[in-house]
Amino acid sequence: MLDLSRRDFMAGTAALSAGGMLTAAQQTPPAQPAQPAAARFRLGIVTYNIAAQWDLTALLRICRGVGLSPVELRTTHRHGVEPTLTAAERRDVRRRFQDANVEIWGCGTVCEFHSPDAQVVRRHIDSCRQFCELVRDLGGRGVKVRPNDLPAGVPTERTLAQIGRSLNECGRIANDCGVEIWVEVHGRGTAHPPHMRTIMEAADHPRVGVTWNSNPTDVVNGSVAEYFRLLRPWIKSCHINELHNGYPYRELFRLLREANYDRCTLAEIQGMPDEATGERLMRFYKALWTELIRA
Repeated sequence: MLDLSRRDFMAGTAALSAGGMLTAAQQTPPAQPAQPAAARFRLGIVTYNIAAQWDLTALLRICRGVGLSPVELRTTHRHGVEPTLTAAERRDVRRRFQDANVEIWGCGTVCEFHSPDAQVVRRHIDSCRQFCELVRDLGGRGVKVRPNDLPAGVPTERTLAQIGRSLNECGRIANDCGVEIWVEVHGRGTAHPPHMRTIMEAADHPRVGVTWNSNPTDVVNGSVAEYFRLLRPWIKSCHINELHNGYPYRELFRLLREANYDRCTLAEIQGMPDEATGERLMRFYKALWTELIRA
């Protein structure tokens, strides 16, 4: 009887314990799934081509009204922000952006380094230096450059290495100016992301990165994930274009969120509307962008 009672006691204790654990479990609310991180990047604009015909006054008014910041000032456009500006003019441009509460992201140039002619490459490096000094004086962040071709008759590996060496020199110039170099994923052949990675590895400078350019050739089997991950270590800026053109922007924005990208996506839209049409277009564009970046 003593043994039976002891067994009954132990069994009862275990049952009470189990019951207590069950009750506690029932009273504890289930763990909530982790919420996706909110986007940390902003919507800005490239003056190519959407704002190519807006002067600086119109550009700042529209950007402030719509809430677009920062701005990449593409060379040769009506805003007139070029290396030819005097020191006083540069201070005035910087002040006007500050007064409008719009950030200068940098300057978009046509500096390119693929030519087999060494003198041509040298001229482009010298031009890049002038833009680095301009962006420094404006309080901007960087200079967008590009490759534009794989010249016929030249081994691809040689051209990619040459571009990389040139970018390393530009990176050292940028470092002296306190700015960055952003290499647009651009050009016949050179826009191929594996080639761009080869260029970045040859450049090998912390001030040199890429501008993701939202090209159709980024897409593999409907996804940009493969090439995004290939270039992710170097992504310092991002161009986006027509948000309804079939490019997987929702996926791109998710990848940017997951990578903790905290810079900007810059609208680079075809067409050159007048100011009123352009402002209305950008309001619709921002509304669609806001929907697509949602986690």
